[in-house]
Amino acid sequence: MSEQNRLSVFKTYKLYVGGKFPRSESGRVYEVTDSKGQWLANAPQSSRKDARDAVVAARKAFGGWSGATAYNRGQVLYRVAEMLEGRKDQFVREVAASEGLSKSKAAAVVDAAIDRWVWYAGWTDKIGQISGGANPVAGPFFNLSTPEPTGVVAVLAPRKSSFLGLVSVIAPVIATGNTAIVVASADAPLPALSLGEVLATSDVPGGVVNILSGVTAELAAPLAAHQDVNAIDLTGADTALAKELEIAAADNLKRVLRPGSVDADGAADSADWTVSPGTHRLTAFLETKTVWHPTGALGAAGSSY
Repeated sequence: MSEQNRLSVFKTYKLYVGGKFPRSESGRVYEVTDSKGQWLANAPQSSRKDARDAVVAARKAFGGWSGATAYNRGQVLYRVAEMLEGRKDQFVREVAASEGLSKSKAAAVVDAAIDRWVWYAGWTDKIGQISGGANPVAGPFFNLSTPEPTGVVAVLAPRKSSFLGLVSVIAPVIATGNTAIVVASADAPLPALSLGEVLATSDVPGGVVNILSGVTAELAAPLAAHQDVNAIDLTGADTALAKELEIAAADNLKRVLRPGSVDADGAADSADWTVSPGTHRLTAFLETKTVWHPTGALGAAGSSY
């Protein structure tokens, strides 16, 4: 068959929930356009039911993921980076279309995102050294503090940085043993939905990351109020929405990571995602467990261990 007679196969983007690729429970889709308003794809428009299903999947996966060794989690995350490297060309095309970048600039963004993923993979077995340790106390006790994951974390992805910003908010959540429900950028969801395909073909257990696309406010409200969600990252929320979600999150004392600076459009993700991220996102969704243990006396001299 000649090339002129061939019809292109358009990609069907789906949600990523519990390690599977369902369509939205509502059956809805919405048009995704590029920076010039030209049609790119139809993305699933998630419903509140989809959000609740994602919470169930994330909670089911939490025990196994948080119980894995930090070294093993680092290996799994590094495998994701390997898979991203192999599909770099696809992500370059999607980022270029989503953010209106040239191919060379989009390639630089994708390279930075893969490097960022590797960077967080290296922290899995090291974060305990900077956020825990032995505490000096008065009295015959050992006093040890160790970090533990918070639990199920809802993440509102940046609205403008469709891939580098996305990786920068997902990777630290799962690197520390949490599970995530990610609400992708409503305007540029394609890199996030493609990331779900990478996660499914890597070693990340199903349910550790769940990716939803659709209207951010529609999905964020039930997640902020959900009693089985332990924390929420408000990066992709504007000022008004962030305030509403904080109020809803207070009902079960969720940890809340507030959005950064707000730009003229009301978007709270105007931060420069290319700068070194530091460790604040790693520690944002960690709890500290402190254990007291009495020391014992050795010999007649009364020395202790």
